[in-house]
Amino acid sequence: MDPEPNAPSTTVDVRHEPEQSRYTIWRNGEAVGLARYSSSARAITFVHTEVDPQFRGAGLASTLVRCALDDVREHSDLPVVSQCPYLSSWLTTHADYQDLLTRGT
Repeated sequence: MDPEPNAPSTTVDVRHEPEQSRYTIWRNGEAVGLARYSSSARAITFVHTEVDPQFRGAGLASTLVRCALDDVREHSDLPVVSQCPYLSSWLTTHADYQDLLTRGT
């Protein structure tokens, strides 16, 4: 279905902020969520993912995780470790990302 002609458009952007060890998701210029990680010489460990409660249910957490993992895949050879319940659950339903868990082992 086409959007209503006068409906405002929504812009979503995911940004990597390595100096803060996180990825953030922005909706119409406002930061509305983040995925925190730690990295070592052995792995990239995602520890927490959250989206502002007023924006939950719109698929933003899934977009955030997908973009973060795509970035890890493109810029690192390290395996991903999930200590984040949301990311762990997301990975069980996205088989095309599970190879990230076993890279380098």
